[in-house]
Amino acid sequence: MSGAAARRTIGVIGGMGPLATADFYLRVVRGTPAATDQEHLHVLIDSNTEIPDRTAAIEGRGPDPTPLLIETARRLVAAGAEILVMPCNSAHAFLDQIRGAVPGVPVLDIMEEVAAVAAALRPAPASVGLLATAGTVRQRRYHAALGRRGIEVLVPDAEGQRVVSEAIESVKAGDTGSAVRGRIRAAAETLVRAGAGAIVLGCTEVPVILGPDDLAVPVLDGTEILARAAIREGFGEYHSGQERSQGSIGASPGPVRRH
Repeated sequence: MSGAAARRTIGVIGGMGPLATADFYLRVVRGTPAATDQEHLHVLIDSNTEIPDRTAAIEGRGPDPTPLLIETARRLVAAGAEILVMPCNSAHAFLDQIRGAVPGVPVLDIMEEVAAVAAALRPAPASVGLLATAGTVRQRRYHAALGRRGIEVLVPDAEGQRVVSEAIESVKAGDTGSAVRGRIRAAAETLVRAGAGAIVLGCTEVPVILGPDDLAVPVLDGTEILARAAIREGFGEYHSGQERSQGSIGASPGPVRRH
């Protein structure tokens, strides 16, 4: 299928944080092959900044964000969203609960999308370095998705993780200057020296301060990869393979459609 009839409305569970949500939407717009307003996808964004801190919840020191994540997802679906995305890696710790709350509506999985791109690199990396929140590292969803493809995940040591976490908090506070950029780049370079053949930007604040030209190895930008996946699915480019129909978007609610 092709044309407007094949399109699906994208719903963005956002606000985690607001700058990362805005960055994600900008990438969707820039990545869409459109010459007119009408050729773009219909995108609904709920930037719900009341959603509690995901890492704090994962570490048992903060309130559970699941109720507000589900509320946001359901509000988007009620408004017409046909596919949901979360430009927040840590929030994927609660992905199964969100999927269960919106049956029949695919929810993309950023970890599966990134892992698929990593596995397609040539040469394929034996290991990748992960720059993410402590909550994402602790959940090991990237370890699982990449491990299924034979790729090892390297993470910073305790001091390195502190640097990464502080850089993420700096971005959330509006600091995207040269000092914070230098710190996150140094953390990435440490992982490269440890053997990482690519670096995963596993927090949507990180691509704001680290880009593909900053390192000597491939940079797997989770925000960019999720944006491309949203465009792919929004234009009806459905995939029949289990990796996509089950892993990335959840159980398929019906027949697979193609162009």
